[in-house]
Amino acid sequence: MWHHPAVKSHEVAELFDQAVQRLRGVVESGDSDDGATPACAAPPSGDSDDGSDLIRRAADSGAEAVGLAVGKLSDPDRVVRAAACDLLGATSSLHMDVREEVATALIRLAAHESDPEVHWSIARALGDTFDARALPTLVALAGSPDSDVRFQVAVAVPAVLDDPPVAAGEAVLIDLCTDSDPQVREWATFGLGFVSTADGGAVRQALWDRTQDTRPAVRAEGARGLARRRDPRALPLVRDLLVQDEVHTLTFRAAAYLGDPSLLPLLDGFDPGVDAVAEALRECDPLLRAQRDESAWLLLEAVHRRRPDLEVAVFGERCDLGLYLDVTDGADLSGHWWVDGLLRRAGNDPERAADLVIADVTPA
Repeated sequence: MWHHPAVKSHEVAELFDQAVQRLRGVVESGDSDDGATPACAAPPSGDSDDGSDLIRRAADSGAEAVGLAVGKLSDPDRVVRAAACDLLGATSSLHMDVREEVATALIRLAAHESDPEVHWSIARALGDTFDARALPTLVALAGSPDSDVRFQVAVAVPAVLDDPPVAAGEAVLIDLCTDSDPQVREWATFGLGFVSTADGGAVRQALWDRTQDTRPAVRAEGARGLARRRDPRALPLVRDLLVQDEVHTLTFRAAAYLGDPSLLPLLDGFDPGVDAVAEALRECDPLLRAQRDESAWLLLEAVHRRRPDLEVAVFGERCDLGLYLDVTDGADLSGHWWVDGLLRRAGNDPERAADLVIADVTPA
C-alpha cells in the first residue's frame, strides 16, 4: 500500500482542521435535506467533499493521529467528534498497533454519545479496529432509529466477530436481516451468510427468509449464505443466479460450496481462467474432487511415513472450501495448511508437499 510521506505533528492538526471544515459543510447540507445519505459517508478513494481524503493523509502518521483524535472526542462540537472518530478508524485500518487503544476510546465515547452523526462514525471506526470488545457497543447502536447508523452497524459487526461468533453477534445480524431499510438487510444478510461462520436453525431460517425478500440483491445474499452452509435448499436458487445477465463473483463461490454436478452445464459458459469460476468447476466436478481427495490422502500418508511420531489429520470445514492438513506432536509442535495451496507450492507432488510440511514443523 502506498502512503503519503511522513506527516508531522502540526500537519496532522492542520489536515484534521481542514477535514472538519469540509465535513461541516456536508453535515449542514444533510441537515437541510431528507437525510437519506449519511453525512459522514465517503467514497473509498480519491478526493471527497467530506474531507475523508484529508483524514486518510493524517492517519498515515499513526500514533500522532490517534493522540490528536482521542483529545478531540470530548469536543462540544459534534462535527469535530465525528471527524475524530473517522480519523481513529482510518488510522486503525492502516496501523494494527493502535487498534486496541482506538477501540477503547471509541467504546468509552459511545457510552455517553447521543448524536447519530457521531454514532455513524463510531460504528464505522469500530469495524476498522477488528476488536471483539466492540460488539456490545455495536449491538446497542443497532437499536438506533437512524437507518444510516444501523447500516454501518451491519457492515461493522462481522469485522469484530470471533470464529465461531458469540451469540450476541449472531443475534444482532439476524435482527438486522429483517430491517425496514433494504440496504441494512442486504449487508446484514451478507455479513451473517458470507462473512460469519454462524450456523444453526436460527441462522438458516434468517437466510431462508431473505431468499423471499422483495429486493433481488437481498434474495441473492440469502441464497449464497445458505449455499455456504451446504444447505440443499440453496441449489435451485443458485441455479437461478447463474443464469442472470450478470453473475456476482460470490455466486460462483456459492456454487463451489454446493459442489453439485448439476451446476456444471451452467458453469461451462463462463471463463475458466477466472479464479472463482475455476474453483466452482473444480468443486462441482466429481472427478476433479476425487483427484484432490486422493492427493490429500497421499500427502497424509507421506507425512506419516516421514514422521510417524506426529499426529496427522486431513479435514474440511463446513463454511470453507477445500481440505486442510493439521500436524501436531500433541504438545508444542503444530502446523496447519490449506491442502490445495500446499500442493501448488509443491508442483502437485504429494511427496514434495510432505517434505515442505516436515521442514515447516522441524525446528531449525
